[in-house]
Amino acid sequence: MHAPAYSTVPSGEEEALAERGGGGRTLGTMLVVAIVTALLAGALGGTLGYVFALKQGTSGHPVLGARTSTAPALAQRDPDSLAGVVKLVLPSVVTVRVASGRGFSLGSGFIATADGYVITNDHVVEDAAGAPSVTFNDGTNASAKLVGRDPESDIAVLKVERANLTPVEFGDSDTIAVGDPVLAMGSPLALANTVTYGIISALDRTIQSGEPGGQVRYYAAIQTDAAVNHGNSGGPLVDGAGRVIGVNSVIKSIAESEDQAGNIGLAFAVPINQAKRVGQEIIDTGKARRTVIGAQLDNAYRSAGGGVRLNAVEPEGPAGTAGLRAGDVVVKLSGRPVEEPTDLIALVRKYAPGSVVTVEYQRGGSTQATAVTLAADAK
Repeated sequence: MHAPAYSTVPSGEEEALAERGGGGRTLGTMLVVAIVTALLAGALGGTLGYVFALKQGTSGHPVLGARTSTAPALAQRDPDSLAGVVKLVLPSVVTVRVASGRGFSLGSGFIATADGYVITNDHVVEDAAGAPSVTFNDGTNASAKLVGRDPESDIAVLKVERANLTPVEFGDSDTIAVGDPVLAMGSPLALANTVTYGIISALDRTIQSGEPGGQVRYYAAIQTDAAVNHGNSGGPLVDGAGRVIGVNSVIKSIAESEDQAGNIGLAFAVPINQAKRVGQEIIDTGKARRTVIGAQLDNAYRSAGGGVRLNAVEPEGPAGTAGLRAGDVVVKLSGRPVEEPTDLIALVRKYAPGSVVTVEYQRGGSTQATAVTLAADAK
């Protein structure tokens, strides 16, 4: 802020007449003093005039936006600031464009390797007619090859033929906590390079998504209140250090139709530990393994105390080997309560085959616990 100031340019001459008198200065001395005084006054006036002119211009009017601070013209932002995190991650975020029988659809994704592997959602590319197209942060485009999909976890991997790309840094979704700050990046409503901010609002929020009659997807999601809309799907959810901790996938909405759905502060992301494992398996083998517990669930069972009843147990499967039997009611998996079959399926899918989990179950009125080593299904 600058207060108006007016220039003042001192001017004038002084004449000094001196007479000799008792103890008085000589005329020569008085003239020297007068000349020096005039020079000093002129110099001071010129300096003040120059300063005032700088502050409000040579026209004598205030100058909008004139700087008075000594701060640099461009703000220097800390790399750990939100702006610093965005600058770090955004070059690795892409827009995925897919042609389908219904026209074109847009989603998001992120670069996972320097040689062009891109992770996105399966539902972004499931109806693709032809090769998807990837638009990079700098506006350039490239055709992409679909490497593979895992519909149940909603993860797909693309490959673009471009070298020296900037991949994201992966975080650890098992170490995050409710309340941690997060940023969601992508192309919501076709607005590329959009960033929204929020927190993790819940963990292991079990999700069963998919259109009626279509593919059903299960995962234990990260819930966030960062604004996510159509087009954010497949984009990264990153922590305060710029590490990807999730893949933005679905939103909750009060809209009557999916096409009208918009952000209400309830968005869900596939945990990156699961997405990274699935993505690596797709790159290595073209498909991902599905983690199972080796039991059939009773979808009709409901109890005031919660839990999921096992209808049948494979004798040589993970549950059977651990001592579980048909009729047992599973109430917790690794400390997480299970209320319905979706909960158990999604929580099991979170872990890699070979992981050991603790299962609490009820049998004959008592609660017991056992360690179960999860396995991959035969598909």
